[in-house]
Amino acid sequence: MELIKGLVIEREAQLIKVLTEKGEELRGVPRGKLKKQEKVWAGDWVWGFITEDGLFAIEKLEERKNLLIRPKIANVDRAIIVVTIKDPEFQNFLLDNLLVIYEKEGVDSVVVFNKIDLLNTPEDKKELLRWKQIYEKVGYPVLEVSALTGEGIDGLVNYLEGQICVMAGPSGVGKSALLSKITGVELKSGEISRKTRRGKHTSRGVKLIPFGKGSFVADSPGFSKVEAATLVDKKEIKDFFPEFSHYTCKFANCMHVKEVGCEVKEAIKRGE
Repeated sequence: MELIKGLVIEREAQLIKVLTEKGEELRGVPRGKLKKQEKVWAGDWVWGFITEDGLFAIEKLEERKNLLIRPKIANVDRAIIVVTIKDPEFQNFLLDNLLVIYEKEGVDSVVVFNKIDLLNTPEDKKELLRWKQIYEKVGYPVLEVSALTGEGIDGLVNYLEGQICVMAGPSGVGKSALLSKITGVELKSGEISRKTRRGKHTSRGVKLIPFGKGSFVADSPGFSKVEAATLVDKKEIKDFFPEFSHYTCKFANCMHVKEVGCEVKEAIKRGE
């Protein structure tokens, strides 16, 4: 029997949904050794056949390029890290943590500043430009959007063409609103806490929502409070700051903390 290829677009508890090359959405059922030995996750490319009952019998799993643990999703091409200058106030420490985590996972990141409609003063716009230039200098793409007005959305959708994406960022930055805007699917962002002005994500499991030209984005809880040190060995964290690679320290294993002859610390003094 000739096998056909499909993409797992949803995984919640025992529920698996597969999108076939012909655009059919079918319930997936792992078979044989696959059922006993290997878990299937959203983002997995699978091979199988359609049964008489209209199920997609999964026979084979393609080798993954990566598998994120939080959320559990395979073959991620791009991490959309959503931040804001205002409401809530920008937290570069959290952004840096997320960039380190995705660098370790081999996932490219794009920094997206949402709520640019709130930046009405020259000071606000200057602050956005300052941070944008810092991260662009490192090598990260930085886009400006407003999920409220739609500004910059088309550019973001075009930039993500043909990619499987995840979205992360602090609570309250408008991840659900941005997901709704780029996919056209109305998503529940949950109640906004009066005290913190932060939304509570209501999704469970992982679902890949199609958008643009062959693109998918995961509707799943993103990171809000996370430290790279809990997911990455402390001695390795320095390896995931691309800007550090431009400098040669006295010691090859320099941690850029207290060591003598640290060129990274000297670059900080020079304002680089």
